[in-house]
Amino acid sequence: MLRKIGLALVGIIILIVAFPTLSLKLAQWLKPTQIKTQEAAVSMYNHETGQIIKLPMDEYLLGVVAAEMPASFPVEALKAQAVAARTFIMQRMVPGGVSNNKHPGADVSSDPKEGQAWISREEMKNRWGPVKFMEYYYKIKWAVDSTKGQVITYQNQLIFPAFHASCGGGTENAEDVWAASAPYLKGVDCPYNADPNPDRQVTFTLAELDQKLKTNLSATPVVAGNKAIPVLVTKETGTGRPKEIKIGSKTYPATMLREILGLRSTRITWEIKGDKITFTTRGHGHGVGLCQYGAKGMAQQGKDYKQILHHYYTGVEIVEMD
Repeated sequence: MLRKIGLALVGIIILIVAFPTLSLKLAQWLKPTQIKTQEAAVSMYNHETGQIIKLPMDEYLLGVVAAEMPASFPVEALKAQAVAARTFIMQRMVPGGVSNNKHPGADVSSDPKEGQAWISREEMKNRWGPVKFMEYYYKIKWAVDSTKGQVITYQNQLIFPAFHASCGGGTENAEDVWAASAPYLKGVDCPYNADPNPDRQVTFTLAELDQKLKTNLSATPVVAGNKAIPVLVTKETGTGRPKEIKIGSKTYPATMLREILGLRSTRITWEIKGDKITFTTRGHGHGVGLCQYGAKGMAQQGKDYKQILHHYYTGVEIVEMD
């Protein structure tokens, strides 16, 4: 038996030496199974239908980019979004990656609150109309196809590719928004942010604010025609955004205040007049990672998708998976 095994091993060695191409195939056959981005099928929980569907990787990514970034953006910005989207889903598909316990059997959800947004071709047609559909569909398809297999890594590990709509001039450190920090999610300047309407205002009566925040602001005495309400920033983030805001006698994390009041970002200022308070915000989203309107601006300045990704994700590499 040992003699037969020895002869078999000799035969394999001869084949490897004589046929290098065969040796490569043999090495691929012998190594542990790996997910290949070009062959993988994504199991996606469609939150609109409540069903799990299987999609080819590229079809899934096309639907994500179409849902997450305006198709009118420059193609280099769309490429950056495609690589970020591929990195996100591969984190959930590689062995030992991020698990999805909320929807057993699915790699990801189409609900943007749980994963990445996704839309079908039919929804693309409804959003863009039949004429623009042809232009935008193939534009996004090019962005996905031309970055095929590419993902973002930090020290040989897939990153969490956080992204948002508009940072308002500079992105945020992850640890100032969420519980955990990440060395590649650090605040950076965003000088080319192309958001045409970065500022939004929301006004509440003090009675409305009392109802939302469980405060008693409407009972505050009037001083010189205005309510004497102390509203001040008690702590700032590393990039200068409000981190904690005191309203009356209560202090709120800016992220919590944004969620409770439905504000667009944590770049918050305010003005009190009479019994009303107006909050002004700049930008849209949590402010961490890739700024989509910043990516648009960088692309318009001639930057390619790799330069965009390297700008917003500190110290990363863009690599091709098998």
